[in-house]
Amino acid sequence: MAEDEQRQQLLCEAATNGDSKKLQTLIASGADVTYFNKDGFTPLMLAAKNGHADIVKTLIDAGAPWNALSPSNLSAGDFAMDLGHQDAFDILLNTGIQAELILGTIARKENKVGDLDKDYLEDRVSFSEDKIMDANSKAVMMAWEKPLMEAHAKAVCSGGGHVLNVGFGMGLVDTAIQQYGPVTHTIVEAHPEVYKRMCASGWADKENVKIVFGRWQDVLPQLGTYDGIFFDTYGEYYEDLREFHQHLPTLLKPGGIYSFFNGLCGGNAFFHVVYCQLVSLELESLGYSTQLIPLPVKDCLGEEVWEGVKHKYWQLDTYYLPVCQSLEESE
Repeated sequence: MAEDEQRQQLLCEAATNGDSKKLQTLIASGADVTYFNKDGFTPLMLAAKNGHADIVKTLIDAGAPWNALSPSNLSAGDFAMDLGHQDAFDILLNTGIQAELILGTIARKENKVGDLDKDYLEDRVSFSEDKIMDANSKAVMMAWEKPLMEAHAKAVCSGGGHVLNVGFGMGLVDTAIQQYGPVTHTIVEAHPEVYKRMCASGWADKENVKIVFGRWQDVLPQLGTYDGIFFDTYGEYYEDLREFHQHLPTLLKPGGIYSFFNGLCGGNAFFHVVYCQLVSLELESLGYSTQLIPLPVKDCLGEEVWEGVKHKYWQLDTYYLPVCQSLEESE
């Protein structure tokens, strides 16, 4: 046992120092590349922290987990990104993208319709001035998102015409969309209490507004084609977003603008970058280019914002707003 522990410590030293020959010898002798040292770091994290790109590659090839987290919830990619080790970062980013394309280990789900989605639609939600909460004290939507929603609205309304929003929530993005006076403004909302509340507050009476009640998956036949589309649902997974994207060629007019709430992996900066790149690649395969516009959000996210909220769904300093358009139109 002591010999195995010593071997693991030597592996961590070789990763830290960039000793490729020693590292390969230790791996060949059976050293465990998934090992965490007493500080909670893997050999891959240590190699990334020190910018040893060749060691990073060797460890990845030997099966080191690219998405393992330190006690402070940082991955090897976070260390490489934060310390400016570009070569190591690129290797880890490409590894992450390929792994998620094949396995989807971070933000995807195994089943097409998850229990979370169904449970949310059946549960009561509570409304306050600055948030909507589900039955488990998790935030469905919060007022701090207002500047982001205004930016999303500006993007999807840039071509005027007919606009679709999937997911009403607090109505932040829809209120912003109305300021641009779209010819028609279609809103899809699946939660019965949210639907009831939006009707009671006058949304159903607006001349250019059409409300479609139900899960977007079920109401697709009721939808038309649009110049701008925004997507922001709660209680769904990456696979649901990915499935919605398959319908974009039918829903979005040529030259139209599409955007979505980019909350993918909002608790880890590197995983967020992986998913930004992943969704951009998947949209590109459907014929769309994606611009990611950085918006600083640190100043509007003090600790008081999360008071009473069970899960901080966003913990990063910068929000990357996606603006997607057909490739022919964006060239």
